[in-house]
Amino acid sequence: MAEDIKTLDDLKSAVSGTETAVAAAPVAREPQRDQLGRSYATGKRKDAVARVWVKPGSGKVTVNGKDMGEYFARPVLQMILRQPFDVAGVAGQYDVTATVKGGGLSGQAGAVKHGISQALQLHEPSLRAALKAAGFLTRDSRVVERKKYGRAKARRSFQFSKR
Repeated sequence: MAEDIKTLDDLKSAVSGTETAVAAAPVAREPQRDQLGRSYATGKRKDAVARVWVKPGSGKVTVNGKDMGEYFARPVLQMILRQPFDVAGVAGQYDVTATVKGGGLSGQAGAVKHGISQALQLHEPSLRAALKAAGFLTRDSRVVERKKYGRAKARRSFQFSKR
């Protein structure tokens, strides 16, 4: 191969030839489904971890064995769970079963939302562009800062007394 490249122009043509071959092959994603036609994903937010299964259905969302409205009583949390379906334009077309542990209700809602988004794009790869553009496939990495020694909280100092 080194014998073929004798001038700078040969090198440029060799390098440009490999770039076009790599760029010309787009990645075709395959749907990932189990024997029951479900897609599985794990969603995380703060300290909460959600295991989510998505399958075609009537739009029923079950969290820890309870209906979404019963588990997440606040309308804001229910809206958070519906966001991936609204963005992808598939509201009412998929049933969701989720188990979630850890954290509080807000973190759990964010974890289920992340899991739903991941599972939707695994079940139907064409939805990936819309979900990615909305930022739903990215794990929100913000967590509570740890408490340091010699401090009252993570950053708060004890009260200073001059005398």
